Amino acid sequence: MFSLTDRNLFLLAVVLYGVATVYAVFLWRRGFRQDNRVIYILLLAGAGLHTLAMIKRGFSFQRCPVTNLFEATLFVGWTIATSYLVIGLVRRFRFLGAFASPLLFCLGVFALMPELDKHGPEPAFRPPASSLHASVVLLAYGAFGLAGVAGLMFLTQERDLKFHKLRAALALLPSLQRLEVVTWRLLLAGFALLTLGLLLGATGLKYAHGVFFKSDAKILWSAFVWLMYLVLLIGRAWFRQGGHRLAWGAIGSFAFVMLTFWGFNLLSGVHHP
Repeated sequence: MFSLTDRNLFLLAVVLYGVATVYAVFLWRRGFRQDNRVIYILLLAGAGLHTLAMIKRGFSFQRCPVTNLFEATLFVGWTIATSYLVIGLVRRFRFLGAFASPLLFCLGVFALMPELDKHGPEPAFRPPASSLHASVVLLAYGAFGLAGVAGLMFLTQERDLKFHKLRAALALLPSLQRLEVVTWRLLLAGFALLTLGLLLGATGLKYAHGVFFKSDAKILWSAFVWLMYLVLLIGRAWFRQGGHRLAWGAIGSFAFVMLTFWGFNLLSGVHHP
């Protein structure tokens, strides 16, 4: 009997994300004037296959599937997709799918590169904090990714209000104020998860190396990312740097994370001994 592997299940999910991306182009061209559930259904089906791929992967290796770059990308994409499905239950936020689907499709195509799905020798003892650390940090990156998507939606609505007032008036997109609040709350959630994940990572480092901190490429990069988001949040909370500045900050910060995560992960002696 034919059985789909975890990679094949994920490939089918990526195909659905691609179809959703194509459909998103039509939503953009129509100015988001129609409350269409098609993109939500496409992403729901894709997320379902995505979830099955992760479950099958976890059972096949008897562990949480977050140990290489393929699995890390799989987890981040799953977090973005499932978070969107929850937020998309609110009708006016359903159009986030038009902005999230291209990101999910690109992440999926990247994850399917064969070189990313490699496994090195597993250490004899891995404390529970290590797996939990990886899972929580990747959840944080997923929240940051969705914050970037909300920020992009904010900039689109802001631009339409400036240059296409009629289209903005007819569109079913949320107000700028609501989009700013959503972006802000997603950034807060991501920062809280990242802080918890880094604390768990320090605990795991203590078990493995006897210290809470090492001058390692990935650890230093993680500290920089934490500071980067802290500055973004302080700017919004204390200096009222909200609106388009917060949106650009959310987009730029997540772009930096996605473009540099893989390189620093490979340079890390702690994560790749």
